[in-house]
Amino acid sequence: MADLIHLSLQSGRPWPLGASCTGTGVNFAVWAPDATAVELCLFNDSGSLEEARLPLPACSEGVWHGFLPGGRPGIVYGLRAHGPWAPQQGHRFNPAKLLLDPWAHEVVGRYGRQAPGPVDDPQQAAQLAAELALHVGSSPDDPNRPDPRDNAATALKARVPAPEHRRPRPRRPRVPPELTVLYEAHVRGLTMAHPDVPPELRGSYAALAHPAMIAHYKALGVTTLSLLPLHFRADEAALQQRGLANHWGYSPIAWLAPEPRYASGRPGTTPGDELMDAIDALHAEGLEVIIDVVFNHSAEVDRLGPTLSLRGLANAHYYHLGPHGAYLNWTGCGNAVKLAEPRVVELVLGALRHWAGRYRVDGFRFDLATTLARDRHGHFDPNAGLFAALQADPLLSRLKWIAEPWDIGAGGYQLGAFPPGWREWNDQYRDTLRSWWLQRQGDGGSFAHRFAASSGQFHHHGRAPTASVNFICAHDGFTLRDLVSFEHKHNLANGEHNRDGHHHNASINCGVEGDTTDPAVLALRHRLQRALLATLLLSQGTPMLLAGDEIGHSQQGNNNAYCQDNATTRLAWPAADAALLACTRRLLALRRRHPALRQACWLSGPSDTGAAATVRWLEPDGSPLCGEAWQADHGALAIWLHAAPHDPACAAPGAALTPVLILINRDPAPCHFTLPAGAWHLQFDSDQPDGHPASTDTLAPAHVDCPGRTLRVLVDDPTCGGVS
Repeated sequence: MADLIHLSLQSGRPWPLGASCTGTGVNFAVWAPDATAVELCLFNDSGSLEEARLPLPACSEGVWHGFLPGGRPGIVYGLRAHGPWAPQQGHRFNPAKLLLDPWAHEVVGRYGRQAPGPVDDPQQAAQLAAELALHVGSSPDDPNRPDPRDNAATALKARVPAPEHRRPRPRRPRVPPELTVLYEAHVRGLTMAHPDVPPELRGSYAALAHPAMIAHYKALGVTTLSLLPLHFRADEAALQQRGLANHWGYSPIAWLAPEPRYASGRPGTTPGDELMDAIDALHAEGLEVIIDVVFNHSAEVDRLGPTLSLRGLANAHYYHLGPHGAYLNWTGCGNAVKLAEPRVVELVLGALRHWAGRYRVDGFRFDLATTLARDRHGHFDPNAGLFAALQADPLLSRLKWIAEPWDIGAGGYQLGAFPPGWREWNDQYRDTLRSWWLQRQGDGGSFAHRFAASSGQFHHHGRAPTASVNFICAHDGFTLRDLVSFEHKHNLANGEHNRDGHHHNASINCGVEGDTTDPAVLALRHRLQRALLATLLLSQGTPMLLAGDEIGHSQQGNNNAYCQDNATTRLAWPAADAALLACTRRLLALRRRHPALRQACWLSGPSDTGAAATVRWLEPDGSPLCGEAWQADHGALAIWLHAAPHDPACAAPGAALTPVLILINRDPAPCHFTLPAGAWHLQFDSDQPDGHPASTDTLAPAHVDCPGRTLRVLVDDPTCGGVS
């Protein structure tokens, strides 16, 4: 660095944003349209000592830029922005606060504490509080004035990235929509307790693609890992002071940089390199990787939060503001990022392209996606700029996009309102299926509507059934085992007096709250887990399985374990429920083999045109379910599915174009079903611990008794030999 600090910057160019090596130096460009000056601050390699402060010499249409001759990859830098301190007008410039480049590919340093754990020592607690307060832009004595204390020694900095080294990469798997089975997982929680993963790798990017994990994904039958956020995060001050961390990662501050806490620390390997290697290894095995991205808010939270990056550069443009500069909080996290601003869309597109290009992820799940489409007036716009930009991008348009279609603002619930090309988390599927099996509530019509991919929400503008991402459980809420073991949430460990988390869960405890040795209670819990899993994995649409549900993982009733980086969220592999795992594998094998269970086109019933029906809904006696019977409180029905030969789902290798019959009985008492004509073979029985039926011989006579709270699957195939 010493050979550079005497230099002044040349004007350089206003693009690309961020720091970019040219071969003869480094160009720096940062968008700060209301700033009166921006300084580039250069640091030693650890980021602990500021060695030079150089004004960016040029500003082009709001972009400040400069070129450092002789600059090279690896330089550590930060930014200081000068301008008005006028919070009521949206301006919060404070050059005493060093700022992280929003386009940083790698972050140096940390914000506060990284390792969760008790903060019992009063002196340590005071030191932590003082350090966190140092990053707040406003004065601790007067929030209407800037804090003059310099925070550079502990502020987050960026490292100038090296030009990308081209190397051969495995091809993307590009799993067809109708074959996609999502597996939602947290990198750390998934692997921290796996006995076959070496201890030094557990919880890391490398562990994600360890042979033991890959063997599990493939034997299970999932196609696509859907990972909780991987971008660099800054844990909220309130959590840190409670000795906790934002384990889920929904507190972003650097959208292009991978989170270093998930790196194994192997010598000579950066977190980015390790992640890239892991994704390549997964791709080589035919597995896709989708990552959760959080562009709706940032870790700078509300006006009392830290000034780390966006707030200090262009607060009035990066965030939706209300009267007198107040932050509009449609996300529940203190702020809402303003994607009605083209330059903010540019940053988001740049981040997505970076993850898709450098790391070769296969798609994105957009957290609180309604916020991303709110215009300058706060209204949801299905033709928002981000959506148009994604559709027009030659790289991103070919990837999978999944929306969490809500936020907490007015008009925030937008299930089914996203454009063609999007999938959406379907919480109505979750709620209907939980009520159906656990509360024994809901009629046959509501159940059938959700089972058939919620056409009322998604069958428009050419959207396919796969637009509905069906789930029973997700990271946010009870696990499957807890769903049948707890009637109430138990979140005291989060330090919020059990006020956090969903209040309505449609859960039951089967007679005992929490752990028990009562065999009758345990038998009912297992039976209900199998029935819920079977319904999820046999429904039309895109199924999403929460990692750990296949092995019976419990979070001991915590339905909001976002800050629990401990045994609560670490999958209990040594205590895995082997029978439940076998049951899940069997269900996914059935789905994969039978196109009738995963159709790319919407189901159609018998019609006057003579077109072949792909579904018939039947009463237990075999008669069609019709008329007022749909609104009756049905506890039992049969679903007779036929694959349409022209459906793309039939083109998969090994597909069996045989009719499938699903018998459902949610009531406690057994139900007698009359089967349609055919050579019916029982292929799945949720009455059995592993789902394997006692016999797959042809059923004769054509009647079946279905025990209470069970689901059975039959196929009409004279040559059927069963599913292994």
